[in-house]
Amino acid sequence: MGRFSLIVGIAVLIILLLPGAVRAAPRLQDIKGEKLVIVIDPGHGGENRGTIENSHEEKQMTMTTALAMYEELVQYEDVEVYLTHTEDIDMTLKERAAFAKSVDADFLFSIHYNASANHEFFGSEVWVSAFPPYNSYGYQFGCEFLTDMREFGLLVRGVKTRLGDKGLDYYGIIRESVALDIPAVIIEHCHVDEARDAVYCENDEQLRQFGKMDAAAVARYFGLKSSSLGVDYSGYQLADADASSVVPVTVVDATEPEICRVEFLDADYENYMLKVQVTAMDSDSPLLYYSYSTDRGISYSAREVWPESDTLTGSYADTFTLEIPVTPGTWPRVIVRAYNIYDLYTESDCLTSPEAFAAPQVQEVDGRDIEVVPAEDLSLESQPEEAQKNARFAVLFRSCLLAAGILLLAILIVQGILFRRRRKNRIQRRNEPGSSRNQPR
Repeated sequence: MGRFSLIVGIAVLIILLLPGAVRAAPRLQDIKGEKLVIVIDPGHGGENRGTIENSHEEKQMTMTTALAMYEELVQYEDVEVYLTHTEDIDMTLKERAAFAKSVDADFLFSIHYNASANHEFFGSEVWVSAFPPYNSYGYQFGCEFLTDMREFGLLVRGVKTRLGDKGLDYYGIIRESVALDIPAVIIEHCHVDEARDAVYCENDEQLRQFGKMDAAAVARYFGLKSSSLGVDYSGYQLADADASSVVPVTVVDATEPEICRVEFLDADYENYMLKVQVTAMDSDSPLLYYSYSTDRGISYSAREVWPESDTLTGSYADTFTLEIPVTPGTWPRVIVRAYNIYDLYTESDCLTSPEAFAAPQVQEVDGRDIEVVPAEDLSLESQPEEAQKNARFAVLFRSCLLAAGILLLAILIVQGILFRRRRKNRIQRRNEPGSSRNQPR
């Protein structure tokens, strides 16, 4: 028995020491009264339409999701559920928080959908307060919600905080709620403007599904049970956190990743594939995306998920192998970007492929053979830097020779014209009356 206890103790110690592990723990938050009071806030409304992308209007999406979340949560026992509004009206963030206070809410959940300026972000995220104990409350709920989103197929962008200029929470609904002693989070389900996310929110049924999943995450967070739904989350264990401090993985990161390097591994010139090794590090937050350029930064690929990225624990692969498809008839010059969860990035140095990827001499297009420029005749912009310098020098040298030739020819032409004019003038002077050569002798 003693040996078994020792083994168990060692195993527990190893688990506790594992870096980035989300360990099971009790819920930190206590409810205020005999019944749990939840307020659901459909984001936007009235003149504030929210995100408008791909025929979507966020204020309508959030209302559909919030109503489904409400209908699901009211089926749980010992819980009162409210919506800040059920009609399409203007409502300030301060008014929303005040409503939650008026019903003595234990938690306010603000429902949203997302979009980015350049339509390049994708994934789900939860914004929480930067201050204890609300930070830990938000983190424990956020882990539940985002775990569901990950299993649903969405990328997890993390449980995050953001500060305003005055050092308070940046987002008004969180700031106003915390000021009234009400925990609050913003749930960003997905990015409606990015193809990988857009497929999850194309119709009302999908929006209602999000609402049901939101309700399930809330039920697990508060340990609710429902006989009508046949679920009981009493005693459910949540992510480990400390109510007296801020969860490290939620701390806002205002700096780019410290390192991003790319090294050549191999090139498959027949199948047009370049293999490189990417190494990056960010000591303040996990890496989330990467993208690459094969034309020295003129254009970049769409963002891809950084390998082994886990934004809930802060872990990611520091090195991975990247296979890059190459366009035939180009000479790749590769730059890789590493992005952290706050979308700040660092670029690698430029890696030039040892050789050009030659295009086939003849390609069939619409039943016709089309001649393709071979690799040695590639445009100047596709050549390595040293080759570009040599090519530019050769072009300059040829241009100088051409200019000198044109100048010399011009001088010869002018001199010929002047010579003919002088000769003509001499002849005319000889033939003029009174000329010594015309006098009789």
